[in-house]
Amino acid sequence: MLELLSAFPKARIHIADNFWNSAPAVLDRLRELAGPDAAARLTASRVDLRDRDRMESMFVDLKPVAVVHFAGLKAVGESVAHPLWYYDCNVAGTAVMLEAMRVSGTCRTLVFSSSCTVYGTPDVVPLTEDARTQAASPYGNTKKVIEEMLRDLCASDPAWRVLLLRYFNPVGAHPSGRIGESPQKVPNNLMPYVQRVALGQLPELGIFGTDYATRDGTAVRDYIHVSDLAEAHVAALKRAAGPEGPGCLPVNVGTGTGTTVREMVETFRRVTGAAVPTADKPRRAGDVEAVWAGTERCEAVLGWKASRGIEDMVASQWKWAQSHPEGFGAAPGETGEVSAQDWRVGRVADDAWRSL
Repeated sequence: MLELLSAFPKARIHIADNFWNSAPAVLDRLRELAGPDAAARLTASRVDLRDRDRMESMFVDLKPVAVVHFAGLKAVGESVAHPLWYYDCNVAGTAVMLEAMRVSGTCRTLVFSSSCTVYGTPDVVPLTEDARTQAASPYGNTKKVIEEMLRDLCASDPAWRVLLLRYFNPVGAHPSGRIGESPQKVPNNLMPYVQRVALGQLPELGIFGTDYATRDGTAVRDYIHVSDLAEAHVAALKRAAGPEGPGCLPVNVGTGTGTTVREMVETFRRVTGAAVPTADKPRRAGDVEAVWAGTERCEAVLGWKASRGIEDMVASQWKWAQSHPEGFGAAPGETGEVSAQDWRVGRVADDAWRSL
């Protein structure tokens, strides 16, 4: 959001979030880092994506000209255990949002947070956007289904301009150390888990799969710094809103370099000096062996490429961790846990949603 405020100095930026696994406190940090002039252009609503009435009301009231769509659940393992949660939140929620965009009559430009998980187990790496999509988990399949939905939507109405950003593995934190990943439950992603082990909050890091056909037996991923990813979104939004819109185009967003899990852990130890006990574990359902990005389309279409290495990712993550060992923390009276009733109701009951 800071990059958007800087790149679009006359635009108002509005955040819509149900804050089930995030903290409203981040809004104050964003305003702090943005400075008073930019902070005045940042507003927020507490709203669930699947709440049709509220979503349509929000779009009619705000009249946005473009959407960057991050909202959704993103843990591979959790999606295997609770697939209906993922189809309900990610797919059904996106359909509601797209209808709200359509009804508003003002907004047909979208940058969608997709994922490299749409590729599943790749036939060849590095992956290009023309590779077969064959998601290996319910989470990955929700992203694949949403991509297909967006293609159909663009085919039905050429006014839509959509970029599908297939993220690889975002890690790191804002260089100030004031904003970072703050999951309210036990993390599912590697670096937040490493962080908690290094802080002594968890006893050890489980390395899931040590018998892959890779250089050290552990899975290979393309890790990208969150600041690089934020810059990619600015480039994507400018491209999507430009005079020659992209139609509906997938674009990989990664570094083009693969790093094993063990290599990432060793880099964390070396850069921070922290102890990170590990334990070898069996492979995890839904995980793939090795995946990294082909970045040629990103560089050609967006005119952008990643510039930060894994040492930068680790250093920023550790700066955040040391200054915020408990993250942002849950709001008073909140646990961050989502109940079955929450999922059936499909909304956050909060009549003060406009006041954040």
